[in-house]
Amino acid sequence: MKEYKKILVIINPTTDHQAALDRAIELASKSQATITAFLSIFDFSYEMTSILSAHEREAMRQGVIDQRTAWLNELISKINLEKIDINAQVVWHNRPFESVINYAIQGDYDLIVKSTHAHDKLKAVIFTPTDWHLMRKAPQPVLMVKEHDWPVAGKILCAINVASEDEDQQNLNGKIIQYAQDLALKFSASVHLVNGYPGTPVNLAIELPDFDANAYNDSVRMQHEQRVQYLADSYNIPIENCHVEEGLPEDVIPELAEKLDAELVILGTVGRTGFSAALIGNTAEHVIDSLNCDLLALKPDGYKSPLAE
Repeated sequence: MKEYKKILVIINPTTDHQAALDRAIELASKSQATITAFLSIFDFSYEMTSILSAHEREAMRQGVIDQRTAWLNELISKINLEKIDINAQVVWHNRPFESVINYAIQGDYDLIVKSTHAHDKLKAVIFTPTDWHLMRKAPQPVLMVKEHDWPVAGKILCAINVASEDEDQQNLNGKIIQYAQDLALKFSASVHLVNGYPGTPVNLAIELPDFDANAYNDSVRMQHEQRVQYLADSYNIPIENCHVEEGLPEDVIPELAEKLDAELVILGTVGRTGFSAALIGNTAEHVIDSLNCDLLALKPDGYKSPLAE
């Protein structure tokens, strides 16, 4: 898999504590990557000051950019204890996610890292519209970070789809596992696979009196277990680290992540069936908002961002 050589970190301008930057420094220290601390800012009041000339408005914008750049450089100097190569980049843009994706594409970055918001009561990740745009439209892997460390001997959970024999989906499964194994090697973690399978359709059992729901359910479960085991064998993953559960992705993934106390869940965000398709739209929000750990969202190889077209 591709090593992390260039990491783009999205800075939160409302706080001095930058969980995403902390995580990026951890990653960079193990892969000799460089980091760009990226801050996108915008203020309508500067754009709508009609009494100022275009030159004066530009001067005011540049003044704000210079001020934020100075703040960002000072912040970096305080937390960059590993002495990683980090540079600051502040841009003026009215749509943060577009500025991030365009900059990441133009700079050929390998990873985008952003912190998430935790809900105090549920301890779940609450994603903003910018988060969702990044996960759906950025061609690079997107790592969403929570406020915790990655301990040694932690667990990485791969959400895979074995219901489809589509080549693109199978390649995405492989990509998810390879990313997990690379990170597991760097952080001495273990890799686990999770797959959900659908239960017996209620209407089918009602409309067909002779239908054996238990036999049908067992058959579906065995098929999924065999495919997961085959995939695990291909990547030398222990059978005890394979988890095949009946249920929908939005239930199975968060429940297992909590049960395992996983530090990271890796999943695909583009696909047509199974887990990957479920992670598009409202279902994705149910899955990801229920996680209490970091999330790495991957696109299939060859994915083209709509912003790059």
